[in-house]
Amino acid sequence: MTRLIRAAAVVTGICTIAVFFMMLILGWPLFSHGHLFALLVGGWNPGSDQFGILPMMVGSTAIAGGALLVGTPLSLGVAFVTAVFARGRMRRVLLSCVRLMSGVPTVVYGFVALIYLVPFIRSQFHSGSGFSILTASLVLGLLISPTMIVLFVNALDGVDPRARRAAAALGATPVQRLLYLQLSEALPGLLSGVVMGLGRAMGDTFISLMLAGNSINMPDGVLESARTLTAHIALVMAVDFHSLEFQSIYLCGFVLYLFTFMLVLILRVVDHRFRRGRVQ
Repeated sequence: MTRLIRAAAVVTGICTIAVFFMMLILGWPLFSHGHLFALLVGGWNPGSDQFGILPMMVGSTAIAGGALLVGTPLSLGVAFVTAVFARGRMRRVLLSCVRLMSGVPTVVYGFVALIYLVPFIRSQFHSGSGFSILTASLVLGLLISPTMIVLFVNALDGVDPRARRAAAALGATPVQRLLYLQLSEALPGLLSGVVMGLGRAMGDTFISLMLAGNSINMPDGVLESARTLTAHIALVMAVDFHSLEFQSIYLCGFVLYLFTFMLVLILRVVDHRFRRGRVQ
């Protein structure tokens, strides 16, 4: 079984590296012909031979950041109740609901929001069509919350039970144990949940495709339409596979890969410093 698990890990790593190098090789003309900077800072207007992905990068960052602002407090609240205050049947019910949420297809969230949330946003703010960064962020925040909740709960449950019992013996209330013991000890796990949630939000396609409006212009506010990198990859149709338009798709994937790599790197650095600080 150990060999099987190791083999699966090796194959997964090889596939990930292979996909990265495939995009790098197929998008190499962008680097060799000096188109990289123009694509990174320019706008998207195929009629004028402009294939910049900057509006999509801004759209992805805005929607993922908004989703994180929505999903993090919601996930922390549910995780606190589940890991600290809920006991027995209530805890099992809450965890079952979270697992059920994670199993619902993304398109279902998008379809329900398309019917109810989009008209609500349009009628409440009286601006735009309702297909906006705000709409996509609200739904995406709900979508990433199950992943974050599970990681938060695991991190809080992973705190040494002897330390929790000692704090309780000294008269600490559940809230005090949470604030002064579990949060500090579970910090790396909580950060992992936030990073995973952000990566999940950046990599989602259906929510932004259905609810963000897919505008290729630079958004001016949260009520404006926007297009993400993942939605852009899904929407761009080029007849000539060797054209600059089609090669810009590889740049979108390359940017997403780099973003994920930076998130993992930051998480590793924070976790390493946290562990080193505890040893000292």
